Amino acid sequence: MSLIQLIEINAENYREALELSVHPDQARFVSSATPPVAMALAKAYIRPENRVVEPYGIYNGDELVGFLNLHYTPESQDDYWVFHFFIDKRFQRSGFGAQALNEVIKKLKQQHPSAYRLRLTVHTENLTAQSFYKKFGFKDDGTLTYGDPTYSYLF
Repeated sequence: MSLIQLIEINAENYREALELSVHPDQARFVSSATPPVAMALAKAYIRPENRVVEPYGIYNGDELVGFLNLHYTPESQDDYWVFHFFIDKRFQRSGFGAQALNEVIKKLKQQHPSAYRLRLTVHTENLTAQSFYKKFGFKDDGTLTYGDPTYSYLF
């Protein structure tokens, strides 16, 4: 049994997070920067569109297995986004992605009880991820964000 938890990236673990990567054929789906965590951490500092950006390491026990950024507008009910979500190439296909999404939803419900929607974008060519999110319960909104399809999970 895994013990997936989200731990905020900080001064103690950012270097470890920068070591995370995906398979080379998946890189275009995660970020235009290499390593992909570098762009995500920059956004946490810059705060695009005045959103709060919280970078999280996805840990299985004490081992860092993935990464995501949670973007949101404070006091919003529906402006919650997951960006730069990926599981490191060494740990893919282990169920960590679904467990991490469950943890994100649990965290949102606890910290932002009025939130009712979580959104994310999926690269148009990433059919594996589109299938994964649909199985998880995300629905295609029929809109594009940054040129990619937007998916919503309602809770």
